[in-house]
Amino acid sequence: MSDVSPSRFSFDSTTSDVLEGVDLSGRRALVTGASGGLGEETARALAACGAHVVMTARDVTKGERAAEGIRASTGNPSVEVDELELDSLASVRSFVKRFLSKYDALHLLINNAGVMMCPFSRTRDGFEMQFGTNHLGHFLLTCLLAPALVRGAPARVVNVSSGGHRRAPLNFDDPNFETTVYDKMVAYGQSKTANVLFSVGLDRRLRDRGVRAFAIHPGAIMTELGRHLVPEDIERMRARFPGGKMVFKEVPQGAATQCYAATSPDLDGHGGLYLEDCGVAERNDDDEKPHGVKSYALDAEAAERLWQLSEELVGERLEL
Repeated sequence: MSDVSPSRFSFDSTTSDVLEGVDLSGRRALVTGASGGLGEETARALAACGAHVVMTARDVTKGERAAEGIRASTGNPSVEVDELELDSLASVRSFVKRFLSKYDALHLLINNAGVMMCPFSRTRDGFEMQFGTNHLGHFLLTCLLAPALVRGAPARVVNVSSGGHRRAPLNFDDPNFETTVYDKMVAYGQSKTANVLFSVGLDRRLRDRGVRAFAIHPGAIMTELGRHLVPEDIERMRARFPGGKMVFKEVPQGAATQCYAATSPDLDGHGGLYLEDCGVAERNDDDEKPHGVKSYALDAEAAERLWQLSEELVGERLEL
């Protein structure tokens, strides 16, 4: 069990609730996948608190439309957009080079972008799409930005995982489905497990320099992330909930947990944790229950094994 004080927030809490009274003036936040859905709402909510927000998007035109709306609704002109395609390590490296040429410090990194349960495909570097995008792209991005995070300390990294991590541990022997029969739910599950393990490994490396890392489950929300889902997928997901009833959140509720993880003073001095419903989740290895975090996702040895594997796959030693 975590020694974090119980949160006063819940399933129903929104970004406005968790950020009430928060002042982010002078703080810089980077939100990946911010052209719509949870990323856009997170960028808006942080901008409303005075943060300078850098939004990344695959489609810069779409991202600029979102940014224009955020500037107008918040009155904060310090909202910008840059191109980032997480399924391309070259794009990640190019983005980081541009970012570091302009900015010395980063205070909040919200690794929000992702793909969910897509048909089998590979990234430009040959990785299974979900593992390559959801984990490896963000792994490289975060590690290359680590010096800026250290300069911005106290800083936080929030990796948007999912309750879907409960579907599967990471298959270290075949993470890219080179020999294993592809199952899109299993692939999604292992990529989300990787998000949690990465948070554990990252927090261990950077906590003594003032950077803490968290993984979060936003809840079930109807956004563009689910564009690959078919009715059968929804039924398989519902079947894991009591009585087959899966309760969905609205977008401001879905983005609340990542905003809480990024800013709450409740989490000062803590890290390497998995959060859901705006609080720290309990460990729960009961497959019949849909909530909580699996022990395998918080395993320190597995986190180190993933770090080494990730370095090998991206072709760069990233011991911070």
